[in-house]
Amino acid sequence: MHINMITKERSKNALLHIVKLAFTCLATVCFALIWHLYYAEKIHTSFGGKESFVIIGAYFVIYIFFAKLYGGFQVGLTRISELFYSQVVALFMTAGAAYVLIWLLIRQMPEPMPVLIGTLCELGLAVLWCWAANGIHNCLFPPKRTIVVYEGAEALNSIGFIGTMPWKFQVASVLPVKEDLADILEHVKCAEAVFVCGVTSTIRNELLKYCTQRGISVYLQPKIGDLLVSGAKRMHISHVPVLYCARSNVSGWYLAAKRGVDFFTAFAALAVLWPLMALTALAVKLCDKGPVFYKQCRLTKDGKRFEILKFRSMRPDAERDGVARLAGKHDGRITPIGKVIRAVRIDELPQLFNIIKGDMSLVGPRPERPEIAEQYSRTIPEFDLRLQVKAGLTGYAQVYGKYNSTPYEKLQMDLMYIADQSLITDLKLLMVTVKALFWPESTEGVEIGKITAGSLRE
Repeated sequence: MHINMITKERSKNALLHIVKLAFTCLATVCFALIWHLYYAEKIHTSFGGKESFVIIGAYFVIYIFFAKLYGGFQVGLTRISELFYSQVVALFMTAGAAYVLIWLLIRQMPEPMPVLIGTLCELGLAVLWCWAANGIHNCLFPPKRTIVVYEGAEALNSIGFIGTMPWKFQVASVLPVKEDLADILEHVKCAEAVFVCGVTSTIRNELLKYCTQRGISVYLQPKIGDLLVSGAKRMHISHVPVLYCARSNVSGWYLAAKRGVDFFTAFAALAVLWPLMALTALAVKLCDKGPVFYKQCRLTKDGKRFEILKFRSMRPDAERDGVARLAGKHDGRITPIGKVIRAVRIDELPQLFNIIKGDMSLVGPRPERPEIAEQYSRTIPEFDLRLQVKAGLTGYAQVYGKYNSTPYEKLQMDLMYIADQSLITDLKLLMVTVKALFWPESTEGVEIGKITAGSLRE
């Protein structure tokens, strides 16, 4: 029975892959037409008459890379609007890469309008594809009969997103672990998917084994210990399998390479972005005649304190009462210019100087204020675990979370990064940051009444 279910699942996934491949081919055909109509005759580099195959094949591969990177193929996992936004970012990044390739092939700056026209045509196709692909997915994969097993109201609240995905999950029942394990297993045996959150490891492991044996999908919300184990080194000691867990201890080569990339990338970014930064500084100054920059004490690796540098986005007297506050929705302390520069993260650009100095890295957990970190640590004793690495300009929590994600959720995401540090991971997070810059949920403020760190316990 389970073998038949797996076979059917594979067949459905194969059909969905064909749907994704179909749009990849359509986008590539659009580019191929633009190439042949406007650029092919201007080529000066010879590949034995195969120039067109090279550039079109490169476009095909580059698009797949960016679509996977930005979630353009995550049909059924996101809303149609977010799926389309992912396609927009992927197509524009692919167009940029293709434009550079054309420039190299024809050895002169090409006219950008044809590439732009082709991309706009692809975006039109993307609208139709997102709608059609979502419909096909929903036909192939109807909502799974889902059971939620939880311990504690806080854990249940943390997976409230399930209710916003009716096309994927049909919640049949919600079971607290105070019920007998045998009764929970009796309910679970009729489920197609099980969400487990906040449950002790003993019960969770029993559920996991039970569901795996019966082919039931399991979604686990990890605890801090799970994330620490995820970065463990696998080894055998005297023929016994062992997971070796320790404080973050990456190689010296990685640290040296990361520092080199940080320094030269930040320096290059300043060289390119200085006109934008100069205009921003002028706008901040003219807005209310206050100071351009805002300095604030933050924490980096091993609890070291440093002064972070930002463009000021709030009134100079934003914290005149001395209470540390996070920005809230419709926060009256934010200046008109501040709303703009916060929306696209321009206020963070002066931190490039912090990176050159060595207080921060391009990628890492966002640095917290000592006062707010202390308040978090009262309710989340593990919060200081994020200080195993240097603070960053962007990070896992900034890319995959939101400004108003709970402290515990941000800690979980930061520990995911710490467990999987590498230059490839850093590069991926830097590239995905481009998508997060213009997605409004990533900069959404906290709710009124939750503006101090101490009120953010979830």
